[in-house]
Amino acid sequence: MPTETLPQILLEKAERFGESKIALREKEFGIWQSVTWRDYLRHTKYFCLGLVSMGFAPEDTIAIIGDNRPEWLYAELAAQSAGGKSIGIYQDSIVREVAYIITHSQVRFLVVEDQEQVDKIMELWPQLQGVEAVIYYDPKGLRNYSESFLLDFREVEAKGEAYEKNHPGAFEALVQQGKSSDIAILSTTSGTTGEPKLAVLTHSNLISMGRNLMQVDPMTPDDEFVSFLPLAWIGEQMMSIACGLQVGFTLNFPEEPETVAENIREIGPQVMFSPPRIWENMVSRVQVKIEDTSWLKRRIYDWALPIGYEMADKRFNKETPSRGLRWRYFLADWLVFQMIKDHLGLRHIQRAYTGGAALGPDVFRFFHALGVNLKQIYGQTEVSGIAVLHRDGDIKFQSVGTPIPETDIKLGDNGEILVRSPAVFREYYKNPEATATTLIDGWLHTGDAGYFDEDGHLIVIDRAKDVMTLHDGTRFSPQFIENKLKFSPYIKEAVVFGGDWPFVTAMINIDMENVGKWAENHQLAYTTYTDLAQKPEVYALVREHVEQANVDLPPAARIHRFLLLHKELDADDAELTRTRKVRRRFVAERYEDIIAALYGEDDHLDVETTITYQDGRTAVLQTRLRIEELFPQPVT
Repeated sequence: MPTETLPQILLEKAERFGESKIALREKEFGIWQSVTWRDYLRHTKYFCLGLVSMGFAPEDTIAIIGDNRPEWLYAELAAQSAGGKSIGIYQDSIVREVAYIITHSQVRFLVVEDQEQVDKIMELWPQLQGVEAVIYYDPKGLRNYSESFLLDFREVEAKGEAYEKNHPGAFEALVQQGKSSDIAILSTTSGTTGEPKLAVLTHSNLISMGRNLMQVDPMTPDDEFVSFLPLAWIGEQMMSIACGLQVGFTLNFPEEPETVAENIREIGPQVMFSPPRIWENMVSRVQVKIEDTSWLKRRIYDWALPIGYEMADKRFNKETPSRGLRWRYFLADWLVFQMIKDHLGLRHIQRAYTGGAALGPDVFRFFHALGVNLKQIYGQTEVSGIAVLHRDGDIKFQSVGTPIPETDIKLGDNGEILVRSPAVFREYYKNPEATATTLIDGWLHTGDAGYFDEDGHLIVIDRAKDVMTLHDGTRFSPQFIENKLKFSPYIKEAVVFGGDWPFVTAMINIDMENVGKWAENHQLAYTTYTDLAQKPEVYALVREHVEQANVDLPPAARIHRFLLLHKELDADDAELTRTRKVRRRFVAERYEDIIAALYGEDDHLDVETTITYQDGRTAVLQTRLRIEELFPQPVT
């Protein structure tokens, strides 16, 4: 049997490990349930044959919506085994987004997790031309649903078992026909400028990316990995499937999204991959816990952290630490850092990755101070997730590292980053115009601006279209400033403006949980998010952190005025993508009046917000937003 496709690799691993090794582990009802490699193959096989018995044909598409569960993997690999492809949809997608993806990708079968997703599909069922069945894998709450198009996941597997009796060897024959050039998945791009595009990724794309990543940072079959980020995201596909199948490590699924932190701590994985927001949240958790702890523990932490930073900087600069520093770091690690890492589930981490967006240097240095080998990667959906990576012992927090094997990086005339590798996608599905502007002569035009430093490390500035030039000619990256602001445990999101304006301003979302806890500790009463955000005491708290961020910025790029938004930026309102990236252009249009006020002379702005209740009723809320000024406005 060849190993050109993901299902062919699954067959090889099942034959190699059989019942002797755990492939998947899922926590249900407080107990970790294990799936061996043989069972992994068996579920995939019967679901595949079940689909075939229902008419699934080569090149057909299934869509999968739900939390990370073994059934997601069975369904994805089953479709690929039959010569088809899958597309993942974020489980928190609203009805309109789901309808767009299903219709655009010509989905024939839908695999969903539970009643919530079934209800979402039923609401838009009349619009879904061509969809033949909806298959759910959590039957809770669905007993009385009688729609003919609904099927239990186990029913489809039973159909597959019956099909095999009449067609022995059919599954193996289907898998053997697979070729590396076959489409494996359609993967949605982040959609920062509009509707997401669908990147066509072949088995060859995914396998080559996983193989080259493992050449740089090899993993072993004995390693553990926790799959908790949406499998609709290319980053999770990269680690859980492309790398997981090739290496054969154990994949663990949390019980619920709310128990992820606890489950990671239980498993103690050797490798972890997360976007910046996860690492930022971890830092916030530590900072808030330290503020709430005893005076003595806080003093010990304040003594240990500078030692950690000193050691981290020595490693960044490839300098040999002195004997005194090594001894002090040993004590700091033993007294503080090991306990923090254990609390975060990072005690056994050998390599941790961050990608999907830029991670602020303050967060990066913090984890290296703890002794966590956190490395930046650079890539995007169109290059199967990764193209550039930090090497062990060669980490610069300002850069994203150097290209992985078989990957060429060059810069366009305008500084745009161009990528060529076997992992580069084939095309955008049913979108030749976008393909023609993105894929030129085999080079992927990423849309990101960057440069190489003297050591050959790639430094990514920002999205090329987002890099701004101030009136004095200073070029600056809004994302860099935003990341410095988000190092604060009290700032959840920030959107920075400058460019054509005479100075830099920011709209800020407070972190409701952390600021709320701070307010309770300081006996500050509040009712809603809006009420809390507009408290003078909260403005004073956030101002301190904005001033801290300003210290390290060039004078022309420092924030002059900011306000605290009356609502959180939300993906459901199209202000963020499903991977939590700010849709900057949309936000600028939606909050045009707020931006104008930031550059005005008034110290407040009255806004009206329309809210929609679940029963369809609407109400208009009026709010006065305060504008905080840090510097006098420059004369223009």
